Amino acid sequence: MSFSVENAPSQQGKTAIVTGSNTGLGYETALGLAKLGATVILACRNLEKAEAAKTKILSEVPSAAVSVMALDLNSLDSVRQFAADFRTQHQQLDLLINNAGIMFPPYTQTAEGFESQIGVNYLGHFLLTQLLIDLMPDTPDSRIVSLSSNAHKFGKLNFDDLQSEKNYSATAAYGQSKLACLMFADELQRRLAASGKQKISVAAHPGVAQTELARHMPGWLVWIMGFTVAPFITHPVDQAALPTLMAAIASDVKGGEYFGPQGTAEMTGKPGRAEKASHALDQDAATKLWQVSEQLTGEKFIV
Repeated sequence: MSFSVENAPSQQGKTAIVTGSNTGLGYETALGLAKLGATVILACRNLEKAEAAKTKILSEVPSAAVSVMALDLNSLDSVRQFAADFRTQHQQLDLLINNAGIMFPPYTQTAEGFESQIGVNYLGHFLLTQLLIDLMPDTPDSRIVSLSSNAHKFGKLNFDDLQSEKNYSATAAYGQSKLACLMFADELQRRLAASGKQKISVAAHPGVAQTELARHMPGWLVWIMGFTVAPFITHPVDQAALPTLMAAIASDVKGGEYFGPQGTAEMTGKPGRAEKASHALDQDAATKLWQVSEQLTGEKFIV
């Protein structure tokens, strides 16, 4: 039987954070968890849009326990403030869904001077996980889910120019950020296992879905794709969110696994185990990425 929200186990009594959950994949992930009884925190930059998303979830699930908290992954100070605020309101965290992301923007920097895609998609989530992982019970049902992408397959960790200061390509920077997310998920799992912890780290990707991530694509390209190839290589956002939900709550998930659509080139289809590019399995590079991430965020990550 293929995975679906309808046949998923109850999440009653669990607390989940979903970053970037005011729209798109994050919203559908939060909605699915709310339907299953979890207490869901919509961790978002735009509070007005997050409140609208909360209202929409409550219209579908009147009994949902859903709240909004401010989180701007463009600023490590905001990440730290979010973590501090969460600790004052909650004693436990069961699911951390590192979903928020940006794709193909013009060259911009975060508050700390990081290239925006590596900063928002990866480094902000690295710090967020570090600041909250101790609140997660030591059980396989406690999960950190990192969102990667098919783009990790063309991604490369450019340690000589990680912030794209010498040369910026929006697509290359996006691929690098999503490769970093996947390698982080694997390295975190190795460190959890080595320390004897049962909580697990996994990754997922949505395939190709028509979300707001495409807002930085040229208008003419979006228009052409909308009338030509898009109907054949994209799937609805609620289906695109299923690999994330499967990674987060399916009963047979093991640490280090990667989930995505099972159709052609993993672009669309039912959720299942996905393939990682061979270069994503480079443990030396993953260790170096971890060390560089600690230096850039100014925090030692202890599992």
